[in-house]
Amino acid sequence: MPPEPFFDGPGIDRADALRADPAVLAAMAGHPDARQLRWANGFPELTADGRLAWAPVDRPELFLGRIGEAGCFCAIEDADVSAWAAFPLLSILTADDAPLFAAALSLSRWHARHRFCANCGQPTEVTRGGWSRRCPDCSSEHFPRVDPVVIMIAEFDGALLLGRQPQYPPGRYSALAGFVEVGENIEAAVRRELGEEAGIRVRGVTYVASQPWPFPASLMIGCRAEAESDELTIDTNELEDARWFSRAEVAAALAGAVGAPFAAPPRAAIARTLLEHWLTA
Repeated sequence: MPPEPFFDGPGIDRADALRADPAVLAAMAGHPDARQLRWANGFPELTADGRLAWAPVDRPELFLGRIGEAGCFCAIEDADVSAWAAFPLLSILTADDAPLFAAALSLSRWHARHRFCANCGQPTEVTRGGWSRRCPDCSSEHFPRVDPVVIMIAEFDGALLLGRQPQYPPGRYSALAGFVEVGENIEAAVRRELGEEAGIRVRGVTYVASQPWPFPASLMIGCRAEAESDELTIDTNELEDARWFSRAEVAAALAGAVGAPFAAPPRAAIARTLLEHWLTA
């Protein structure tokens, strides 16, 4: 079987039961083996071998979890850097550390963007080890949000539909994607997005896998569907191009073969997982 999506897994023990006790968190921050995530250029810092870089605890604003009895913490970083700037890091980030990288990045950016109460506008306070914020004025409690996104491949007569957006690197084609809208389920969102972006009708929507995507805080829901025809009507406001590719062409792209018809998505993207699963189905 192909590998599971990048960022998959719990990372470390998130220790939810400890988050509401400030005394316990303080004791964990003072443990001799406690550690704090280091940051560089708006992202969690990595060592030369692709591991997360740690330092002694000095700003334990966010409690990420624990390893044994030692707490792992993170400061709130304000930098709002483009996701494209992260791809050099993702090319070396180890799979074991990827879930914690994603959690720390999404959580820190959520706090940086939600310092004020959405109900009354007053400044809010960090609570539960950083897993919520509370307004001292109106007592509203706010929690980190996750935005669901469907990302899907459509198949017709043994060929796979992929598209490219203008900001992609040269030659890159990937799965189509879009946010789930209010009042939709996953299947409806897949059908709507493929209809809007590529002008095709699909049936037989099935779930493949999911992936947290920390730019800033999405849950990518990977699906596949069967197209009723191969006639495309491309929405050029969303896509620069869309094409059908054969199994041989997809295999060549994933292998990085010379002369492959397109450049495959990188290993960190669930789109690559979808292509790998499709080839083995």
